[in-house]
Amino acid sequence: MKKVSIVTTMYHSAKYLPEFYARVRKAAELSGVQYDFIFVNDGSPDNSLAVALQLRDEFPDVAVVELSRNFGHHKAIMAGLREAEGDLVFLIDCDLEEQPELLTEFYTKMEETKGDVIFGVQNSRKGKWRERIFGQVFYKVFNHFAERPIPENIIMARLMTRNYVEELIRYDEKEFFLGATFMEVGFKQIPVSVDKKDKGSSTYSLSKKVALMVNAITSTSNKPLIYVFYFGALISFVSFTFIIILLFRHFFIEKLLTGWPSLIVSIWFLSGLIILCIGLLGIYLSKIYMETKHRPTVIVRKRYDAR
Repeated sequence: MKKVSIVTTMYHSAKYLPEFYARVRKAAELSGVQYDFIFVNDGSPDNSLAVALQLRDEFPDVAVVELSRNFGHHKAIMAGLREAEGDLVFLIDCDLEEQPELLTEFYTKMEETKGDVIFGVQNSRKGKWRERIFGQVFYKVFNHFAERPIPENIIMARLMTRNYVEELIRYDEKEFFLGATFMEVGFKQIPVSVDKKDKGSSTYSLSKKVALMVNAITSTSNKPLIYVFYFGALISFVSFTFIIILLFRHFFIEKLLTGWPSLIVSIWFLSGLIILCIGLLGIYLSKIYMETKHRPTVIVRKRYDAR
């Protein structure tokens, strides 16, 4: 009988945990597999840790990993995956937007297809119109820059084989976008259309979403740097051509008046482009700097093993 390790992270999750545990456990039993749970507390400011430890006291299949502070959703997930030991690993958010019963559906699909990863893709993106528009923009922009595009509207819920997870956790970057890393590993990955509920609120503010998009692109692709080079070459070519035209008009057609407004506008425009390009280079340099420091991705404060 196969064993499934169920991994989830906690941040403002206390009110969801009892129902989440009961529903996933029932789905695992219906699938006919052994199972254990790994709850990763990502520095949650509420009492998520206390609720998870209470579940551990009641049920021997629950383990809890307490991080020393909030490191971020994706880094906490990687910490949980490194703790998993099952033949299969079911990764899912515990806020119940992703249906815990997907475990049964994904397990059946994996048995039928012999895939290495079964993951969910939303039929239609959840949320208000602003969230849907931002999601569309994010995937269009990211996939334009990415060497390996990712399916639009993917969700975190996925069932993975032991072999795939072992290769996934070998990725030890400090700055990464997990959606891209999932695809980077390769293997046979099969999408499944699912519906995702909307709980009405999100811990991802607009500023966090923008930061996520910038980090996703710059930690995954070097195309922005290549575009900067070609853009600079284009501006140089256009400027040189314009200079030739002006000199020709000045000496052979008519004397040109000095135009201070156009000069100032040109200076501001080119200065803005220079600052933008330097800022982009700074982002990449900062990522190199962070990688060379060789700091741990997360720090575990305490492990509460399953009993």
